[in-house]
Amino acid sequence: MVGLIVRFIVSALVLMLLGFFLPGFGAIGFTGALLAAVVIAVLGYIVERLFGKNVSPQNRGITGFIVSAVVIYMAQFIVPQLQVSIFGALLASFVIGLIDAVVPTELR
Repeated sequence: MVGLIVRFIVSALVLMLLGFFLPGFGAIGFTGALLAAVVIAVLGYIVERLFGKNVSPQNRGITGFIVSAVVIYMAQFIVPQLQVSIFGALLASFVIGLIDAVVPTELR
C-alpha cells in the first residue's frame, strides 16, 4: 500500500514538472497532479483490460506510446486543472516513457 502511494506521489511530481517544461501541457498544482496521476492510472487500467496487454505502455511499442498519449489527453476531460493539447500529450507520453525506462516504477 505504501508503494502505491509513493508511486502516485512520484507520478504527480513528474506531471507537475511536465507542466512547467513541456509546451501544450498546462502547469498544475500538486492536488491536480495527484488527481491526474490517479485518473491516468485508472484510464490506463481500463484500456488495458479492454484491449489486452498489447496496448500497455509497458510493452514500449508504438501502440503503447500512442495509447499512453490518448490516455493522457483524455484525462483532461476528467481532471479540471489539467489542460493538454494533442502535441503536449504526445510529448508527455514520450517523456514519461523515458522516465519509466530509467527509473523502475513497479516492483519486480
